[in-house]
Amino acid sequence: MFDMLLNEKEKAVKREVRDFVKSIPAQLLKDMDEGKVMYPREIAQEAARRKLLGLRFPEVWGGRGLGWVGEMAAIEEIGMLGASPACLYSLVSIVGEALNEFGTDEQKRKYLRPMLEGKIFCAEALTEPRGGSDFFGATTIATRDGDSFILNGQKRFVVGAEGADFFAVYAKTAPENHPHESISLFIVDRDDTVLVKHVYGLMGTRGGGAGRLLFHDSRVPAKNLIGPLNAGGLIFNRMMVPERMTSAAGSIGMAQAAIDIAARYSTKRKAFGQKIMKFQAVNFMVADSISKLDAARSLNYVAARAADTSDNPRRLVSQAKKVATETAWEVINNAMQIMGGIGYTNIYPVEKYLRDCRLSMIWTGTNEIMNLLIQHEYYKELAAADGQVRDVEQDAVGAAEVEEKIYE
Repeated sequence: MFDMLLNEKEKAVKREVRDFVKSIPAQLLKDMDEGKVMYPREIAQEAARRKLLGLRFPEVWGGRGLGWVGEMAAIEEIGMLGASPACLYSLVSIVGEALNEFGTDEQKRKYLRPMLEGKIFCAEALTEPRGGSDFFGATTIATRDGDSFILNGQKRFVVGAEGADFFAVYAKTAPENHPHESISLFIVDRDDTVLVKHVYGLMGTRGGGAGRLLFHDSRVPAKNLIGPLNAGGLIFNRMMVPERMTSAAGSIGMAQAAIDIAARYSTKRKAFGQKIMKFQAVNFMVADSISKLDAARSLNYVAARAADTSDNPRRLVSQAKKVATETAWEVINNAMQIMGGIGYTNIYPVEKYLRDCRLSMIWTGTNEIMNLLIQHEYYKELAAADGQVRDVEQDAVGAAEVEEKIYE
């Protein structure tokens, strides 16, 4: 239905991605969820072989030159595989954003192009043990030493860490500065001074190679600094667009897959002498689910258009992430409720989607952080609109009774 929002090139790519998703062996996904596969390198390699990685990036570096609308359509399809495949696929878009927008040509040749070709693999290191949402409170330190920086500290919850060849790492380079001007972003190659450890047992989103990173006097060449020194805050804000957009799209893909399973189940399962799809309690739950999914998907595409055309898409991107992830959680719960007890078992993948989806409301900025951003941007827009639109307060019958308008 939403293909009407896509141009012919975007529709063609969506069909390619759908074929790619169908090609992934079911056993691989099962092995990931059971912890038998820690990092499914072959998924990214197959996507690269089909030239489906980094769709937004210029063709000269191996991308397709598409916009966010096309990439959102693609990631929604990949979301049907579960959170880990969608996240690993999206990492190329996230880390690639920093390289494409702020990296040097040398960095693009050495990292961006081979990453899009599936020859090397990346991870992004933001979260630290002392804080997740408090990004600017990072304590990992990078100290200048001639033509290098010496990196010390640790990161956790780094998706893809166990299979990555290099990491995009934020570290303090000027602790004495204002927090937003104290951090820099580095490309850190994996070596003996970068210790990668397992990230503990996860409720869901398994098989994505999530890990902990410990840096002990890791020497990083100064040429591996992405963007200007102490400009990590600027780059971080830009990278939050792909972080949150990909989360929104992948979540909708998982939720659509779950409700599709439940709806098909309702056309077969009988109770009290008839198919359960005939019961209002069931078919109204399906109606609510698909309506909310379509509303969230619509917001995703509006945010995608804003990300392609607006100088400040922050509010719409934050809304898309919040609404899509919360909608997905509700819809997947509905799918399980429709299916009853069998939906709670691993006979169907609905329970896996539920475990996977729960993390999406936490990572890339919790949904509480999204609320902070949304209201902040809205109040700025409200102030800017003063005098530009009709003063509807004056349309009230008692508007002239100014003595009744007491604010303090």
